[in-house]
Amino acid sequence: MSWRRSGVIFLLLACLLGASIVICTLVGPAGVPLLSLAGDESGATILYGVRLPRVISAVLVGAGLAAAGVVMQGLFRNSMADPYLLGTSAGGALGAATAIVLLGGAFSMPLAFAGCIGAAFLVYGISRRAGRVPVEQLLLTGIAVSMFLSAVLSFLMYISGESLHQIFLWLMGGFWTASWQDAWTGLLVLPAAVPLLLLAREQDILSLGEEDALSLGVDIELLKKCLLVISSFVTAVAVSIAGSIGFIGLITPHIMRLWVGPGHRILLPSSMMAGGILLVLSDTLARTAGNEVPVGVVTAFFGAPFFVFLLRRRYAS
Repeated sequence: MSWRRSGVIFLLLACLLGASIVICTLVGPAGVPLLSLAGDESGATILYGVRLPRVISAVLVGAGLAAAGVVMQGLFRNSMADPYLLGTSAGGALGAATAIVLLGGAFSMPLAFAGCIGAAFLVYGISRRAGRVPVEQLLLTGIAVSMFLSAVLSFLMYISGESLHQIFLWLMGGFWTASWQDAWTGLLVLPAAVPLLLLAREQDILSLGEEDALSLGVDIELLKKCLLVISSFVTAVAVSIAGSIGFIGLITPHIMRLWVGPGHRILLPSSMMAGGILLVLSDTLARTAGNEVPVGVVTAFFGAPFFVFLLRRRYAS
């Protein structure tokens, strides 16, 4: 793909992202006249204290999930892979539910983050054999660990009593309580994406197959470790802020791969911008459609049909 076309796409995505941030900050159920903000303290509070941190959080979470989706699909060489493949979603949900049931909701973000990281390392530890981590075993172990953690989560929900509604809301994903602290936490996605971009060439080679990567001098086991750790960290940041939001990390890499091709040097940053745009628009739709609905419901509403389309296209070819 030519650098001129890449530059045009980057510029277009950057403009769309900037416009989405501005428009989504101004749009909401409470009308706030922009021209009167100088003398309207309540309007300024709504814009800068409520909507803007929510919009920024949504952009960063979407960017993080998209980046993790790109890495997972390249690592597993499977277009069906998503950021939650290593059990991070189930681990984060279990951590948050534990905080809600046992601590009254306190420390839900750090416990969700710890649950994500713990689940990913558990999957990696179980899959590791003689210094190697077979991709197939990593995938199957992730499914098994997710099922086990989901069973523990179901037990917590069974005994949660009045906290059940709060757990359900967290599982569906959303930015109801998003604050500037969440936005600052979400900024961790950006430095974490830097090593992923620096490893773009190695990821391109790995997508050809492990044997080809070995013959070209790539230390595939070290590369796997780096990719798994970074993508798990990014996913943990996203889940700890917004809960489980599906399909962003699955859909966005596919859309951008059609636009910019499979090269990770271009695919990764473009997917991050597109993921941020997609999630902030979905969240704006969720909070302006009458009674606010979880943004995870909105992304699933559009993402599930797209997933079916991918399956039909994959097995029809």
